[in-house]
Amino acid sequence: AMNFLTSVVALAEFVRACPDRFVGFAFVTPHYPEEMVPELERAIDRLGFKGIKIYPPYFDRPVSDPVWEPVFAFANERGLPVISHTWGRDSKCCPSLFVPLARRYPKASWIMGHSGGGEDGRKVAVEAARSVPNMYLEICSSARNPGAIEYLVSEVGADRVLYGSDIPLIEPRVHVGRVMTADISDPDRRKVLGENLAGILRI
Repeated sequence: AMNFLTSVVALAEFVRACPDRFVGFAFVTPHYPEEMVPELERAIDRLGFKGIKIYPPYFDRPVSDPVWEPVFAFANERGLPVISHTWGRDSKCCPSLFVPLARRYPKASWIMGHSGGGEDGRKVAVEAARSVPNMYLEICSSARNPGAIEYLVSEVGADRVLYGSDIPLIEPRVHVGRVMTADISDPDRRKVLGENLAGILRI
């Protein structure tokens, strides 16, 4: 708990020092459900964070588990983005599991981290994003995935594809390079690299 609190304080200090460069996202654990909403209120209202990150496999709680519902209701009420790790057909975080949530909570923006992972996961993520208007596909990966950027843009439109780095696990310039060398238009590049997220965050 001390490490978590320390990291939240450090992030808040970064955001406070450079608000034009950093945006904080809140992180909560379903192992302490009574603490989730108070922590979200603290992070959003007091620390000025602008979104929520969840990681269902880490906690062994599928995104469909009712324990997450207060988090999603909070995001919907505030119009916040929710980003989650997604991977293939994982029973805890398959992109298809987010479709009913995106419909139930239409004022939240649902960001599929890694766009479902590898080729099979990307196909599932694309199918999910096509079925709801408030779902976005984020590109970070630990693999090269040649052609993935073009595929996502062509299948769901550049307006719904988001740059992501997975820093500090991955060097962020790798994914900037993937977007810059992708066979897409310059306006689409700008959307993917920041304009789309700026719209979601209302900044």
